[in-house]
Amino acid sequence: MVIKNIATNKKAYHNYFIGDGVEAGIALTGSEIKSVRQGRVSLADAYVRPERGELWLYNAHIARYEASSYMSHEPTRPRKLLLHKKEIRNLTSKIAEKGLTLVATRLYLKGSIAKVEIAMGKGKKLYDKRDAIHRRESDRELARTMKTR
Repeated sequence: MVIKNIATNKKAYHNYFIGDGVEAGIALTGSEIKSVRQGRVSLADAYVRPERGELWLYNAHIARYEASSYMSHEPTRPRKLLLHKKEIRNLTSKIAEKGLTLVATRLYLKGSIAKVEIAMGKGKKLYDKRDAIHRRESDRELARTMKTR
């Protein structure tokens, strides 16, 4: 089965310590899936929240499909995630007891079906973010000096 990455949430890796991820289906309308196939998606501020025994994806921006009618979809509307009840209960209990957040990390097409990977994240403090930036820059400098030799 062919997997095609559409969007990744780089901001989530900067703002959270990301744990294990879960693959979930996503309920989309016709114009939304056409826009996803064109790659017009942003997960920058996307997060997942449980409501009434279901998981909902918020702030995922799927641009309007240009060839659709004027009755097109709302770009940042909440979208229902498709998971088994047992998985939903497991995720919501972990969120409640540990104070974690569910974050959308990437959206991809698996065959012709749109899937979203959600992961549990623990928020980083400002000094953690600075350490990560410093470590990345020092690794880049080291690689640059090794390359010139």
